[in-house]
Amino acid sequence: MVEMKVNASELKGDESKLIEKLADFLKEKTGGEVTTDSKTVTVKGEGGALAKKYIRVTVKKFLHKHDLTETFKVIADEENTLKIKERKLFEED
Repeated sequence: MVEMKVNASELKGDESKLIEKLADFLKEKTGGEVTTDSKTVTVKGEGGALAKKYIRVTVKKFLHKHDLTETFKVIADEENTLKIKERKLFEED
């Protein structure tokens, strides 16, 4: 059984609702067992639907769907962990 984690600790806005929506979105797209604790979504299951690349693309699609791609990006954190990180926005003088 493969386990992937998505660390959403930097996700701002209505955090609890966004994390729940992310969990539902991942469950729908992967068909795996999805659990959440305060700031982390864990996906467990078998097969290609749990490849790190697929989970990353799916989280990017979630961010795009909720108009968050301008503010957040998805990066690899640890071996089986992805992190939603806030983009650094540079202001022009």
